[in-house]
Amino acid sequence: MKCDTLSQAGSILNHEGGPAWRMTKEMELYTAVVTSALSPMTYEGVDSRIQRIAELIERRDPKFVAQLAVYARTQMNLRAIPLLLAVELAKNHSGDSLVSRTIERIVLRADEIMELLACYQWRNCASAEGMPQKKLARLSHQVQSGLQSAFNRFDEYQFAKYDSSSRSIKLRDALFLTHPKAKDAKQQEIFDKIAQKNLATPYTWEVELSTLGQQEFATEEIKQNAFARKWEELILSGRLGYMALLRNLRNILAYPQISDEAIEAVCRRLSSKEEVLKSRQFPFRFYAAYEEIRRLGITDRSKKLVSALEQAALHSAENIEGFSENTRVVIASDTSGSMMTRVSQMSSVYLYDIGLMLSMLLNNRCKNVTTGIFGDIWVKVDMPKTNILENVLQLHRMEGRAGFSTNGFKVITDLIKNKTVADKVMMFTDCQMWNSCDSSSSLASAWMQYKREVAPQAKLYIFDLAGYGESPVSLEKNAVYLIAGWSDKIFDVLKAIDEGESALEMIRKIEI
Repeated sequence: MKCDTLSQAGSILNHEGGPAWRMTKEMELYTAVVTSALSPMTYEGVDSRIQRIAELIERRDPKFVAQLAVYARTQMNLRAIPLLLAVELAKNHSGDSLVSRTIERIVLRADEIMELLACYQWRNCASAEGMPQKKLARLSHQVQSGLQSAFNRFDEYQFAKYDSSSRSIKLRDALFLTHPKAKDAKQQEIFDKIAQKNLATPYTWEVELSTLGQQEFATEEIKQNAFARKWEELILSGRLGYMALLRNLRNILAYPQISDEAIEAVCRRLSSKEEVLKSRQFPFRFYAAYEEIRRLGITDRSKKLVSALEQAALHSAENIEGFSENTRVVIASDTSGSMMTRVSQMSSVYLYDIGLMLSMLLNNRCKNVTTGIFGDIWVKVDMPKTNILENVLQLHRMEGRAGFSTNGFKVITDLIKNKTVADKVMMFTDCQMWNSCDSSSSLASAWMQYKREVAPQAKLYIFDLAGYGESPVSLEKNAVYLIAGWSDKIFDVLKAIDEGESALEMIRKIEI
């Protein structure tokens, strides 16, 4: 097979020096946005990613930027990047209410009012000489209008919960900057309390534990019992949110004094389908919690929690559609070195884990499936349909078995060699494909050969987990589709593609 990629119009080299294709600017913006946690990536720093997004926004259709912001917030469950999109949109668009309507749709937590203002100040803070300037005094009218509407969304508890003295922009500052109009007398009382710094102290589980930690105890045993009782009280009262519960399983297990009743209550909530769907957690959050528990060692209690987390993962896979008994699927996960990038500086989760987790969610829904990992080589691994999190752990432990290059073409050449007909080939990757063996083959050339000689009806789905702005295959022909993001909502895009839409068309249908 000859490598034909560099001779074709629009082809470039990726960060690894392998052949790649430029995406359309809207596709590049989409992939950059939905894979952003505003943390450094292997091939791109935070500042570079933000600057690239800002430059892409400058020349894009303002309505699409607004729709993408709403999509990132409401479908991809991202928080910081939609605020950045709104701020950049305000810098580049005026004359109607598009910016204010966008802000009203994406500010879904009280703290996002202050975060959006901080982002606005940050992105508008430098003069031509590079000296800092205060810009909030000249706040965009449309930003102000959008935040006025956002103020009407929250109650006293929600405001008080996020009114932190450590913020650069305080809630009181935001109130005076935006001048929201209260919708009724009760809300006016809340606004008055914000102005007077007199909001009722909110109950939060963090405050409860912090207050307890400031007390003096006669012995360490008494202290341990006191904390165990407090955790038990928080659990049985239902005052711990789902995310807080998920992130504190390690802390809960640290207190053997906590009753079996409380542990059972934790398991019921974790495994509740209603709670899982309402929580809108990234699937990799379940794996992160699972991994934390496994590190502590297996006990009767940890087994119960592991089982509950497995059930939660199954619930998150239930809405994936499009796979009948006859749909032949190949699922390939990239295990190259660049996939060992953390999703954020504070996270223990890597792109590697996200790819494995999403692939195992799909594995659960497919009846006729081949799964595996690729690096230097393509390694097929037969995985069970259940125990999604255990599957991810087992695949993670295979790190290095396939090598650390990104020879994605070997997935396809194996299909050609064995004349294996697949309907859907799905690759979870950062898209930095390259040939570590020679220059005679690429994913693009292998895919064209496969379509020509083995499976003319096959479709290739590339799940982009990094958003660097390049595709290893042309997206304009040969039934190649690219989907980006870390949420299980990417499978809604998969379904839309099967029904004749693209990811961008799905975003453009969002009403602002």
